[in-house]
Amino acid sequence: MGRRDHGGSHRSLLSEGEETEMEMFGYKTHRFWRALCIAGYIMSCGALLLVFYWKPAWGVWAKCVPCDLQEADVVLLRTTDEFRVYSQKKVTWISLSALSQFSPEGPSVAGHGSLLNKVIMKPELRVRCLQVQNIRYAWDFCAKRFQKVGVLEDSHSCAEIHARFGSGLTSKEQDVRRAICGPNAITVEVPPVWKLLVKEVLNPFYVFQAFSVCLWFTEDYIEYSVAIIVMSLLSVSLTVYDLRKQSLRLHRLVESHQSVLVKVCRKPSGFQELESCLLVPGDTLVLEGGRSTVPCDAILISGQCIVNEAMLTGESIPVTKTSLPCDAGSGSDPWPTSCAEDPRRHLLFCGTEVVQAKGGGRGPAKAVVLRTGFNTAKGDLVRSILYPKPMNFRLYRDAIRFLMCLIGVAAVGMVYAVCVFTLSGEKAGEVVKKALDVITIAVPPALPAALTTGIIYTQRRLKRKGIFCISPQRINVCGQLNVICFDKEIEDSDGPERKDGELADAVIVKPGAKAGQVAGRGVAILCQFPFSSALQRMSVIAQELSGERHVFMKGAPEKVADFCRPETVPHSFSHELQLYASRGFRVIGLAHKALPAGTRVASLTRAEAESSLTFLGFLIMENRLKSETRPVLEELRAARIRSVMVTGDNIQTAVAVARKAGMMAPGSQAILVEADTQAGPPSASISWHLLEEEEEEEEGGKANGDSGPEGNCTNFGGGAAAAAPGDDAGLGHFHFCMSGRSYEVITEHFNHLLPKLLLNGTVFARMSPAQKASLVQELQRMDYFVGMCGDGANDCGALKVAHAGISLSEQEASVASPFTSKTPNIRCVPELLRQGRAALVTSFCMFKFMALYSTIQYVGVLLLYWQLSAFGNYQFLFQDLAITTVIGMTMSLNGASPKLAPYRPPAQLVSPPLLLSMVLNLLFSLAMQVSGFVLVQKQPWYSPDSIFSACSPGNTSHTAEPLPSASATLGNATAGKNADSGYKSYENTSVWLLSTINCLTVALVFSKGRPFRQPVYKNYLFVLVLAAQLGVCLFFLFANIDGLYAQMDLVCTPGTWRITLLVMLLVTFAVSFLAEEAVVENRALWTLLKKAFGYQSRSGYKKLRRALEKDPAWPPRNRSDFSPPSVAVHVRGAKEVYSNPAFVSHEKPACCLKT
Repeated sequence: MGRRDHGGSHRSLLSEGEETEMEMFGYKTHRFWRALCIAGYIMSCGALLLVFYWKPAWGVWAKCVPCDLQEADVVLLRTTDEFRVYSQKKVTWISLSALSQFSPEGPSVAGHGSLLNKVIMKPELRVRCLQVQNIRYAWDFCAKRFQKVGVLEDSHSCAEIHARFGSGLTSKEQDVRRAICGPNAITVEVPPVWKLLVKEVLNPFYVFQAFSVCLWFTEDYIEYSVAIIVMSLLSVSLTVYDLRKQSLRLHRLVESHQSVLVKVCRKPSGFQELESCLLVPGDTLVLEGGRSTVPCDAILISGQCIVNEAMLTGESIPVTKTSLPCDAGSGSDPWPTSCAEDPRRHLLFCGTEVVQAKGGGRGPAKAVVLRTGFNTAKGDLVRSILYPKPMNFRLYRDAIRFLMCLIGVAAVGMVYAVCVFTLSGEKAGEVVKKALDVITIAVPPALPAALTTGIIYTQRRLKRKGIFCISPQRINVCGQLNVICFDKEIEDSDGPERKDGELADAVIVKPGAKAGQVAGRGVAILCQFPFSSALQRMSVIAQELSGERHVFMKGAPEKVADFCRPETVPHSFSHELQLYASRGFRVIGLAHKALPAGTRVASLTRAEAESSLTFLGFLIMENRLKSETRPVLEELRAARIRSVMVTGDNIQTAVAVARKAGMMAPGSQAILVEADTQAGPPSASISWHLLEEEEEEEEGGKANGDSGPEGNCTNFGGGAAAAAPGDDAGLGHFHFCMSGRSYEVITEHFNHLLPKLLLNGTVFARMSPAQKASLVQELQRMDYFVGMCGDGANDCGALKVAHAGISLSEQEASVASPFTSKTPNIRCVPELLRQGRAALVTSFCMFKFMALYSTIQYVGVLLLYWQLSAFGNYQFLFQDLAITTVIGMTMSLNGASPKLAPYRPPAQLVSPPLLLSMVLNLLFSLAMQVSGFVLVQKQPWYSPDSIFSACSPGNTSHTAEPLPSASATLGNATAGKNADSGYKSYENTSVWLLSTINCLTVALVFSKGRPFRQPVYKNYLFVLVLAAQLGVCLFFLFANIDGLYAQMDLVCTPGTWRITLLVMLLVTFAVSFLAEEAVVENRALWTLLKKAFGYQSRSGYKKLRRALEKDPAWPPRNRSDFSPPSVAVHVRGAKEVYSNPAFVSHEKPACCLKT
């Protein structure tokens, strides 16, 4: 990596285990190497500096030498993902000596074991810092590594947080912490226009354009150069405008809490008001008064708060936050692990709104600042937008490789040009210009812009459909999706809206006006134990207005039953639960108990309150499918796109909904996979139960008065209704269903089975947010292209890691998703697939056209170089501007096909059909141009000494021009250029007309319509443009207008030769069209060729499918297996993905739970 190897202290990991994990390498600037680089900048006129701007690692290696990280003044960072992107950062120093009354001999500002004390260099009182993606890291002199500051260490126990920070910090402590951690601000810089302009112009694409324009100016190719400059300026201006608009939008989004006045506890003075940007980790906030926005992440240590977290989670119902218990766990356990319930129930997240704050027994509600600035939950969300993960899509990789091939072809042409012109005695300057011309011809400068044209048009079409995209490059990826994971959006879960204030003020709950006879006048809510996805229940302590106190619980029925006295749970509990759940109803368990008189509510723990309950019964709610669900899923199934349900509902309910929705085809089998841990070896077991659709029992049918499809239920076991042998001969005739707990046990103990289960996994119930993201990643590892459709809340992580995440919520939490639908239903999914496929095919069409256009022009120029000639400036201008540019702007206007085809478009340029298409059309064009070049010289009227020999003496359109002298002919290697600049010749006219019209025929052949786009004749503007261009070209072919021919450097030829050229063009078009339709687009032919040559897909899931089709024992049914006697394997991909901090599941791993 450097000039010499170095020890292990030269390298370290930054943010280890997180999504933003990076490798870091220490370097020290060397004066001599730096001076050499500066000299190189000057001698290369800035070219070397530009190379180092594109490749920062090269600049570090050139100017610096490796060293220990402790001595480094420059750090080279490299991402640990597949892209391995390099960046460099300078190490800076923060001086604390200017702080008043601060001395190293004084008392510790944060405890002897605190990170803040470890990062201060004593006695100099300085801190080494590094700023990476808006996060500040400080050098830990004890651990010898950079550590994140701006957070309160998780190592503090609950008791320490109360004792150490409960009464606030001193002014001196806050000053030191603020100097080290930085301000509590999520600042999104709005860069000035000139910065955005310079950054955009330094893109390699525009640098190559600038090189081409400079070269063209030296050759007096003024018109097209000016046109390229105008188009480039327009493109740059639009890009800069969009970037600045996005920056302003994000800036306004995050600036709301930057200048909030807050009250903090300050030792020893009491309370103090200050700006929220001055908060530091360890400060104690005082929460009182009305509504307020939380300016940081904080731990509630006293009182209770009702918080609206819609900004982060998308959930409109406020949640209750309880204070962190002082005596939870043992005295030394870190507070996140010692909490009896989900730790986030004690956390107030930055950007959320406190609706109501209720103090404890002896004062107002208080919260200790946990994280500030970009370390907060909102900061993570903003950083995920500012620094998005790059997409690894084969189209873009193949495009770069193909560009490299074109550069290689251009290099061959350069050698050819140098040889030809050098042997002819041309001046060195002319030889260099002609050789460099070959690069600008063979490598079209407009190629990258042409690839994005279709994406821009598609983005506009999506916007008209109510689908907004913040990551345009993912549109093409949507064309390859073959698995769509749905959250609960297929169900109609809309309910009555409730205002936050109504819930916040609902301390006393009274029966409504339409309520029947109820006992009592109402109840008062004394205490709440909030719902948690990990606990799957919630409880309240309420008091009747008449005086009695009760504990009420609701939650997952199986969880509620665990807290009830056994004698109160009916024997038919499981049967009734299964009966209703299998019909698709949502079932909630209810329980209660009366509290003895005199019980102190404040002293009751959750465990005490939720014990010895009396089971009351089930609350049954109907899960109605949304009207658009079944048609959408049927459309996806017809297009051979898998639909997977990933939900938090009960497994039986989820299976029933999946059957109603059509995710499971009629007659297919559902296999319930249950995995659990157990004491002693083996450590885990897995069982496979066949779920059968049986007719409902007569009694149930009569009771419900329903004998239709809704009367079917799902029961365990084999039975007479089992599918006949052979029904599941193909792997598509059965579906695996499992819960989140089973999924976690399988990933830990049966990891070898996970890909097999995911191959036919259809229903995943009771899934936590982290498990949803893990499922998406596991499917991606199997080479699936995965889409995720959710509400942007608890599936925020899954939306981000999926190839295409589609959020159905417009809350701020959804900004991490690449796509957001304004219409909150799944109709957007097939629309996005249609548009993505159309955009992908458009990109291929544009790439093929641009590459072939440049190759056609390249072949024509090299043929004319043999005659020491070339195309004239206006000939180039007509091809480049009037033909290629206009086609590039209109060829991409084809809309998406209204129907999803049952197969996907190709995803790579190196696929045999696409390569064959380009090679065949190149050969056809090459044969046509070479034939025209050679045949014109064989004509009886051809003369290398006269450009007028082909026309009769009476042709006045050319006799006005003086005859060129023999020394000015194009065939004489030593001849000087005549008044026509040496471009006019029979070869030039023939080759130019053939290549120009050939570009039009190729554009028509490559304008692919069905099955992914609308037919080409529906692209009215493109057809009109093509017809106009063809008319002009035919006019050039058959017209004999003196001024026109003189301007275009054309010469007169006999009518028979012109007809011959037209016949050659028609034959080439017919052959090209037939080859494209009969060979390239013939799926049946390619299928036969694949079978003949034994080609099989290399996708991981297809390899696995072929292997399982040969396994007679797969899938297992009605049996149990046990884990092998080995150490549990942790879930693959230890690095965390982005997840919504307000929805992170802190549920203990299944292997650690008691059975």
